[in-house]
Amino acid sequence: MSSLDEIKSRIDIVDLISESVQLRRTGKNYTGFCPFHSNTRTPAFVVFPETGTWRCFGQCNDGGDIFGFVMKKEGWDFSEALRRLAERAGVVLRPPTPAEQAAAEEHEGLRAMLEEAATYFHHNLVNTAEGKSALEYLRQKRGLTGKTIEAFGLGYALNSWEALTNHFMSKGYKQDDLVACGLVSEREGEGGLGDGGVYDRFRNRIMFPIRDDRGRMAGFGARCLDPEDMPKFLNSPQTPIFDKGGLLYGLDRARKSIRSNDRALIVEGYLDVIALHQAGYNNAVSPMGTALTETQLRLLKRFTRRIVLALDADAAGDKATLRGLQIARQALERETDVVFDARGLLGYEARLNADIRVTTLPEGKDPDDVVNENPQEWEQILESAKPIVEHVMRTLVASRDLEDPKAKSEIAAQVLPLIEDIPDPVERETYRQRLARVLRVDERVLLGMRARKGTRRSFRLRVSGDDRTESQPTAQVLSQAAENEPLEMHCLGILLRQPELLYRVDRALQEYQLGRLSTADLRSSDKQIILELIAASLRQDHAEPVYYVLNSLSLPLMELADRLLKGTENLDPNEERVLEDLIRTVLELRRRNLRQNIDHLRFLMEEAQQSGETSLGEYLQTMNQYSEARIRLDKAMGKFTDHVV
Repeated sequence: MSSLDEIKSRIDIVDLISESVQLRRTGKNYTGFCPFHSNTRTPAFVVFPETGTWRCFGQCNDGGDIFGFVMKKEGWDFSEALRRLAERAGVVLRPPTPAEQAAAEEHEGLRAMLEEAATYFHHNLVNTAEGKSALEYLRQKRGLTGKTIEAFGLGYALNSWEALTNHFMSKGYKQDDLVACGLVSEREGEGGLGDGGVYDRFRNRIMFPIRDDRGRMAGFGARCLDPEDMPKFLNSPQTPIFDKGGLLYGLDRARKSIRSNDRALIVEGYLDVIALHQAGYNNAVSPMGTALTETQLRLLKRFTRRIVLALDADAAGDKATLRGLQIARQALERETDVVFDARGLLGYEARLNADIRVTTLPEGKDPDDVVNENPQEWEQILESAKPIVEHVMRTLVASRDLEDPKAKSEIAAQVLPLIEDIPDPVERETYRQRLARVLRVDERVLLGMRARKGTRRSFRLRVSGDDRTESQPTAQVLSQAAENEPLEMHCLGILLRQPELLYRVDRALQEYQLGRLSTADLRSSDKQIILELIAASLRQDHAEPVYYVLNSLSLPLMELADRLLKGTENLDPNEERVLEDLIRTVLELRRRNLRQNIDHLRFLMEEAQQSGETSLGEYLQTMNQYSEARIRLDKAMGKFTDHVV
């Protein structure tokens, strides 16, 4: 038995969840109100003791095992959840490898240095004459209180090339340590080599300690005080613990508020986040001036699926919309602007099953201006947030002459691709009708433009009769190749051997509007982590995908990876029949999960009616979604499978 299985066997999922959710026994299962979303009047949260899983059939439509529950509830990553639950279960985890231990010790050493640097910078700000101008700027121009400055640990880097270096060297630290954690930079020596000594990276700047979602130091952001200094904002360089694409400023302080409010607010900069927190809006975070990444959105998804982007008037305006929705016009350490387009946001929204909306600040105002002058106006701004497509549509229409036929055509050409990227057919049709009304054209004209431009290209996997004869039935392939492991193991085993097959599986699923293969298709957190790593391996170009996945696994997950690889060792993932079998298996997995969800939801509805509950709206909405998904799934299975697993 693996350490993961042993932990699951020792911890009763009902006992664990009962500590934070009031559960009521209903037959073999337990029901209650979902702890991850509010404003519900129906107990749509179900715990299944027999399978050791839980699921919400309401707003968040999420589920998992004991690991997934504590990860979502506490905001922990898998390693932290594993450690905590192992302690609770009395399971001794296998010691890390020497390489893992060395990396962990290195990371702890870097974090300790950064913590000491944060203390040093804060002392410079509040206790030195040199930091007086920075302190006055924060208090007088930005309106921050001493309590807020203390809470966020703000600091000041002296206007010196060696002050920090000398401070740490006097304490016995080495230059290599300072370079490793990004506090100093190396001077180039002869031949362009870094042997010319070091100098302080941050000089005459306000310092913002940047922590990960668990509150651990990761690096610094810095804002210049002298307008002549460039760049205006400067971050720590990439280090083993600082990846600005995987961090959100303020999330360590915002995560509880995000969960309780069931909404995350994304603003542009550090000071925007701090000002909003000071005003009581503790759900604000910032991507630190870089383009918003899917990794950052996945961090937020642990706490909420409702995300609002608050952009200033310039960033959300016509010119910027033509280039893409802009998060930060002043890119950190870059000369060009960092932008991401609306289609990218829609892709995130679909893959994450999130609700991403956009709102616009009054022209010339920052969030702190608005919230300090009129808190009610700030609430109105947040409530006026619009879905991505609607925001782009309104922005374009507001600045164009709709009496000009060419302007209408240009607007339609920009908005239609966004509409066609929406996975839900009802939403697509609604927006297409809305665009037709706004432009005052017949909807059939827009449909004609879509067909003419080929915005949605179909993709089909064809299975010939001969192929079906040569290929074994899916059940037999599963039996031989995966050694009677579950469907999830079979899918992951093939994808682990050939991660690129994920693209082809996703295209086959999307042809029938079934959505990409995601962690929602898997029931256990360990398998979900591996699927996330497989997807991440395709988004990087530093290593071969399979090696990227294996090198990213912790020791307990390596045990699972070994089982996955062993279970598929007789399959060649490059063979077309293996891809066909993989698609059939994914469809069967979807069918089983959907059938189980429908059965459970019917039981909940019957019980609610028997107990006299009259509000079944949340249940009915979910059931309609399941019914629509079943129709699409049946159509796909008719195409790709002749055999039932």
